[in-house]
Amino acid sequence: MLVVVTENVPPRLRGRLSLWLAEIRAGVYVGVYSARTRERIWGEILELLGDGSAVMAWSAPTDSGFAFETAGPNRREPVDFDGLTLVRFNPVNESDPP
Repeated sequence: MLVVVTENVPPRLRGRLSLWLAEIRAGVYVGVYSARTRERIWGEILELLGDGSAVMAWSAPTDSGFAFETAGPNRREPVDFDGLTLVRFNPVNESDPP
């Protein structure tokens, strides 16, 4: 299973993602694809992201059962702790929009 969540992305990226994945809610896309296709989708996300942000999560043989990538501005940052990926929350900057 593959899940993509986007925020503040250009309409062109949303349209491109809907060609590959089902948009089950605004900005939330799901599908089932191979690793090769997943990497191609992630490449297109990075190319068309603009000022927005995105996260892609997929089933993987890890302790948590999934893996994920992030792109764009986000307070959440993936951190590897001895092979287990956890999420660190960065402090709020006064200059960041709410």
